[in-house]
Amino acid sequence: MENKNSPKFTLQNQRGEKVSLREELEKNMVLLYFYPKDMTSGCTLEGIGFSERKKKFEKLGVKIFGISADSVDRHAKFCEKESLKIDLLSDEDKKVCEKYGVWVEKSMYGKKYMGIARESFLIGQDGKVFKHWQKVKPAQHPQEVLEFVKTL
Repeated sequence: MENKNSPKFTLQNQRGEKVSLREELEKNMVLLYFYPKDMTSGCTLEGIGFSERKKKFEKLGVKIFGISADSVDRHAKFCEKESLKIDLLSDEDKKVCEKYGVWVEKSMYGKKYMGIARESFLIGQDGKVFKHWQKVKPAQHPQEVLEFVKTL
């Protein structure tokens, strides 16, 4: 998906505020990280990792948004419980996940099911996907992305 136009969208964050990708790109590069589910171990590690580095990303001109199919209320509880400082966007109908190709068939213990792949997209202010990370490790990924952004 690198060098392709990123699908535009408007979703609600954990405070119920509308967030438009187009408007955010007028001010910053945007990192969208897609994750499976609030309040799970890997997703918590990733959310805390990005929250801890939020100011460093902002100094480098990057705004971070986590996206899952959890509700606005669940995102609010997750942010409060884990003291997350980043915005989490609710994609309950999974339309944005589908546009980015992260709503995929998964398998656990031989059972197949649909879920969100843990992937991230760094989007330039021109609206193009600058970098796409697939199959990320939640504990290392926030630092990995920060190191990449520092090279720009």
